[in-house]
Amino acid sequence: MERLLSVWIEDQNQRNIPLSLPVIQAKAKSLYDKLKRDQGEGSQTEMFMASRGWFDRFKRRFHLHNMKMSGEVASADTAAAEKFPEYLKKIIEEGGYSPKQVFNVNETSLYWKRMPERTYISREEKTAPGFKAAKACLTLLLGGNAAGDMKMKPLTVYQFETPRALKGFSKEDLPVIWRSNKKAWITGAIFSEWLTLYAIPAWKEYCTNENLDFKILLLIDNAPAHPINLDDLCENVKIVFLPPNTTSLIQPMDQGAIAAFKAYYLRRTFDQLIRGTDGEGKPTIRQFWRDYNILKCINNIGESWAEVTQACMNGVWGKLWPECVNDVKGFKDVVPAMRKDILSLAKKAGFDEVEEADVTQLLQSHGEELTNEDLMQLDMMRAMEDEGQEVKEEPTHRNLTAKRLSEAFQMIEAGLQILSDDDPDRERSSK
Repeated sequence: MERLLSVWIEDQNQRNIPLSLPVIQAKAKSLYDKLKRDQGEGSQTEMFMASRGWFDRFKRRFHLHNMKMSGEVASADTAAAEKFPEYLKKIIEEGGYSPKQVFNVNETSLYWKRMPERTYISREEKTAPGFKAAKACLTLLLGGNAAGDMKMKPLTVYQFETPRALKGFSKEDLPVIWRSNKKAWITGAIFSEWLTLYAIPAWKEYCTNENLDFKILLLIDNAPAHPINLDDLCENVKIVFLPPNTTSLIQPMDQGAIAAFKAYYLRRTFDQLIRGTDGEGKPTIRQFWRDYNILKCINNIGESWAEVTQACMNGVWGKLWPECVNDVKGFKDVVPAMRKDILSLAKKAGFDEVEEADVTQLLQSHGEELTNEDLMQLDMMRAMEDEGQEVKEEPTHRNLTAKRLSEAFQMIEAGLQILSDDDPDRERSSK
């Protein structure tokens, strides 16, 4: 129970959610009761009260010295959010920053293999034994500048360093920056490495290409993964932290950019599902979804992030820095339109019971709290990894030979010939 509780607490801290003692005690009792029920009648004799003394000992056992504790769980700080734009404006003016030189990045979870609950795939997963694909999760760091013309390459953190689908591929050539740890979280070390090895060189090159002075203002929230000494890593980068509990109110990436990305991602996966299963000899939806792996997910992350427009990346700064926004209304219609597209694709795939509310719930579920069942499944996956079950396969060596390349060109030529022979619209077929 304590092992699962420690993971839940760390997850809450990663989400920057302060915890109160009564909330932790209630979660501990809930986990304990769940484990007792799963163990059967023989475990029902022992009582657990989650006392203050137990809590103090628990903290020492698991070295939880940096827990964010409060009298009660904090809610969004509207007053601080209203004051911060003026404070930020003063920093921008004093530093002489243009919208091209002001950046914001934020972490977000992505349940990359989750479908609306009212699909038969989701219903089957609820009754299937073992780890459920819908709980497969990774963490992304997404962001860009206030002008909207520079999006950062997504940082992706997954549970495994080399999943089966990535064996033999060069990680440096993926459309994301690939990192891993057992909990799929962005840590202070990963964030500092990202800033030093990727972000700063990318910003320097961008400023050179745009004929700008190399000076960057980076706006981030005060999450545990963001060390307070980041300013020391580069004299050309100034770090400004958002006030606590204001992310949902004013952080630019949380005002529509991340939501748009997730909507594009879901639409893309549904579209691939339909194209991959429509026609004679094609796999079933179950088989397609079973074969949807982390490599396909990564490719979709790259494509979906590319779909997020400059207008969206600029428009999300409206609450924090309205003077830099060119089109206040343009980006706000993206997610509602995507929901309708996703619903239409779901119906086309044969998921007739799915409604728009299900799509909305799915898009919002990526940031939800870990349930007791989630914690137990994560613990099981970690045990599997510790036993080496993920790395038993022989290394895969991929090599694109001249023979295979020739085969690919022949297939392309055959496809072009079909268009040339059968399409009555010559202009279209030539394109």
